[in-house]
Amino acid sequence: MGLVIVANRAPFRLTPEGLAPAVGGLASALLPVLEARGGVWVAAREEGEKALTLRPRESAIRLVQVTLPQKEWQGFYGGFANRILWPLCHYFLEKVELKRDYFQDYVRANQRFASKVTELLQPEDVVFIQDYHLMLLPKLLRERVPNPIGFFFHIPWPSSGVFRVLPWGKALVEGLLGADLIGFHTSEYAENFLRTAAHYGFPIEGNRVRWGDRWIRVEVHPLGIDTARFRELVRDKRVQEHAQALKHLAGKRLILGVDRLDYTKGILERLLAYERFLRTHPHWRGKVTLFQIATPTRTSVAEYRELKRQVDEVVGRIMGSFLREDWIPLRYFYQAFPPEELVAFYLAADVALITPLRDGMNLVALEYAYTSEEGILILSNLAGAAEYLREALLVNPYDLEGIGAALDQALRTPKGARQERLQALWDRIDGLDVKRWAEGFLHSLAEGR
Repeated sequence: MGLVIVANRAPFRLTPEGLAPAVGGLASALLPVLEARGGVWVAAREEGEKALTLRPRESAIRLVQVTLPQKEWQGFYGGFANRILWPLCHYFLEKVELKRDYFQDYVRANQRFASKVTELLQPEDVVFIQDYHLMLLPKLLRERVPNPIGFFFHIPWPSSGVFRVLPWGKALVEGLLGADLIGFHTSEYAENFLRTAAHYGFPIEGNRVRWGDRWIRVEVHPLGIDTARFRELVRDKRVQEHAQALKHLAGKRLILGVDRLDYTKGILERLLAYERFLRTHPHWRGKVTLFQIATPTRTSVAEYRELKRQVDEVVGRIMGSFLREDWIPLRYFYQAFPPEELVAFYLAADVALITPLRDGMNLVALEYAYTSEEGILILSNLAGAAEYLREALLVNPYDLEGIGAALDQALRTPKGARQERLQALWDRIDGLDVKRWAEGFLHSLAEGR
């Protein structure tokens, strides 16, 4: 039985040596499964963008790309996915742009995916669709083929009241109900989806939704990290040496933030909380340094450029207010780092401050907790990972004083207590291994047919 994975993004990146696996949770989770089973990864390509080769060297995986005209791509991806679904699902209603043209492009793009996948499918193939870009695709496929279809929603599913802001909400829910199994990271998201489906008149029974004569299952399958890979990196001598160099660079207790520069990640609020922490806890001045990594993203979008301007302003203000000849309070890295360098930062950090304003899961929190040897994790209670990482210090990311109090507590926590917390987190993260996530979902999809 072959596997057809459908996602907006290809799992490969172009390097001087050819195609290499992309860095990230989804590629880490699905490529080994696809390699073992044999199959196809279907992804979008904007017209004019360089096409990737159909079959990477030394791989049994085929990559098939769906070419979208530039205007349609902009409406589908830049418009409906990123200016409607992304902010709405993260509760940023003031950023939602309800433009009908965006939805029409979204429909057309999903139809192109449906045509391409239908061409490729063999009778015994299983289809596994990824994320909010392709919510209409399960229904479009179900109308054409009888194959097993699974869908995973990787970002938060908001409350029913928030989702109903969408004029096309029922069409999107109906689109997902073409699948046999719909997966979410947390029980909260699954329950929100069931309530949303019930609002639109679909009968609910336990964790199942009825559409016509079919029952669709809704399950929780939390995505984890590649634990084996991170164990290797922790043991790597070069990584350990880099960690020591970072400790030396900090010179003090090291607090670490790692995020994409996206408004959902709470970087601006975190910097404001750190600024307030230094004012209200003066005994830590000269004794701590915050390293904030902000990976550039969507730099062509004006809203993201404005966020960068605001972040730069607060960074400058912190440095201007607190910098001393013998102490640098903040080091700001506006760049991306490969996994081996990130692990060095994790090993060097006494505290990780991961405070997204809303997040589907947040794998950085898992990576830090799994690789740290003596550190403590401060985590937003609005991240999906908070449902599983209860031994972290959970904070409200909007509560600047609360974040400061958690920082003070984390920095005061004795080594033994930190290691007890970490041991509990290690055990739980082992159970969330990324490969187990993919196999567990596909096993459930097969069992339920």
